[in-house]
Amino acid sequence: QVQLVESGGGLVQTGGSLRLSCAASARIFDSYTIGWFRQAPGKEREFVSTITGSGTRTYYSDSVKGRFTISRDNAKNTVYLQMNSLKPEDTAVYFCAAQQWRLTTIQTDYKYWGQGTQVTVSS
Repeated sequence: QVQLVESGGGLVQTGGSLRLSCAASARIFDSYTIGWFRQAPGKEREFVSTITGSGTRTYYSDSVKGRFTISRDNAKNTVYLQMNSLKPEDTAVYFCAAQQWRLTTIQTDYKYWGQGTQVTVSS
């Protein structure tokens, strides 16, 4: 069983930055691919970014590419999502998720999920 806890959300103005953290309880953390997803009010949850266990491969949705950066510190069992140039449309609850299969954007491929952290970008 893997427990994931997100933190770092908050209220920020357009153009601002936030760094989200995803802390995991996994014993072999570097065997897990970690993904970030988000769900805006009234919308379906969508893929944001993902990173392999070693950290050598990453992938981003087109909507965040060039603005968000995913990284991980396996010594701390933590994955980060640095979010720059934030826009009101980035407002959502952000979730991290983990699986040991592959680098994937498909939500159902992820076995473990955190509770989410709210990000609000004011205009």
